[in-house]
Amino acid sequence: MAELELTIVTMRFDAADPAALVAILSKYVVLTRMQPGCRNVDLCGSVTAPGRYLVIQKWDSPDAQRMHFDSPEMVEMAESCRGVLAGPRDIDVWDGASAHDLA
Repeated sequence: MAELELTIVTMRFDAADPAALVAILSKYVVLTRMQPGCRNVDLCGSVTAPGRYLVIQKWDSPDAQRMHFDSPEMVEMAESCRGVLAGPRDIDVWDGASAHDLA
């Protein structure tokens, strides 16, 4: 059995225009789910910070995640965010350690 190199990406956005941002991120999530190596993508809205949104991605490998960051879908989303954010987005890449890895 091959070892899984799960890579997780979080992208946090604070909206100046929440309706426009949700439309942009919703389209991005749907298109990203169809990308090679994508295991899952979720869009979440903050309960405690109105206008804050989080995209959580899971990728089969670091290579799949890096390829996606250069993809037309990622570039289109980033360009579409101009003028609708209240500040810079916060993007982080995580190593996907599981409970099995910690035993």
